[in-house]
Amino acid sequence: MAIIDEIKDTFHTGNSLVKLIFINTAVFVLFRLVFIIYFLADKSGYFPITYWMSMPSMPVVLLNRPWTVITYMFYHEEFLHFIFNMLNLYWFGKIFLIYFDQKKLISIYLLGGIAGGVTYFAFYNIFPSVLGNGLLLGASASIIAIMIAVAFYAPNFKVNMLFIGEVKLKYIGIFSIILFIILIASDNPGGNLAHLGGAVFGLIWATSYKLGKDFISGFTDLLDSFFKLFNRNKLKVAHRSPRDDFEYNKVKLLNQKEVDRILDKISKGGYEKLSKEEKDTLFRMGKN
Repeated sequence: MAIIDEIKDTFHTGNSLVKLIFINTAVFVLFRLVFIIYFLADKSGYFPITYWMSMPSMPVVLLNRPWTVITYMFYHEEFLHFIFNMLNLYWFGKIFLIYFDQKKLISIYLLGGIAGGVTYFAFYNIFPSVLGNGLLLGASASIIAIMIAVAFYAPNFKVNMLFIGEVKLKYIGIFSIILFIILIASDNPGGNLAHLGGAVFGLIWATSYKLGKDFISGFTDLLDSFFKLFNRNKLKVAHRSPRDDFEYNKVKLLNQKEVDRILDKISKGGYEKLSKEEKDTLFRMGKN
């Protein structure tokens, strides 16, 4: 029970990135355990839960299972698919939280996933004779929306890639979009169409945000109100010494200057050039 309590504490105290990874992991483990029982019972045919969690391409089926527009982006069948997605979510999610808050991370994850699902659904029904019918599952479109959003918002941010070395995010973003287009004519057209939909959403949002327009703000506020309904009974009253407006604004200004200095250092030398204290400062400010 101590391990379970520790997992619960980590989930409740973790940021939005931790929560997204926890939810994906919990869903994967739960349904894999169910699948093991199904397998040992010597059942033939496709795993039935997949039909109830994955997003179908057929309009009639989707009307009967509308929740799959959301559930598909948290459901993975294969272990490697799950691990690869969670690693990408962790890496790009951490970079995303350097520049944006946690609420935007959840909004981009969900809306990017929906955009990927809509793109997949549209193409499968525009070209049914070519693509046929299919099922969409996995967090890839959501994660790619996050990746492309931060890649085009902070294009010169550098990451270290195995066997390659330092690469700017803008090149990763451009290469990814080209690759998704090329791989539409592959054995996984639905997945790559969803990837492309998530990528386009991330690109459009990042571009508009740089112009001072955040078109997902209404959705973010709606999510915030929704989550507050569950946290209302858990709120605790904290007592501390009051501070006047001058002191508060002074501290806020100093914190903002420090964050701006760190972000400028990142744009010039990459995240890896930061000291541990600077990384901790960004993480702490990202949670506030």
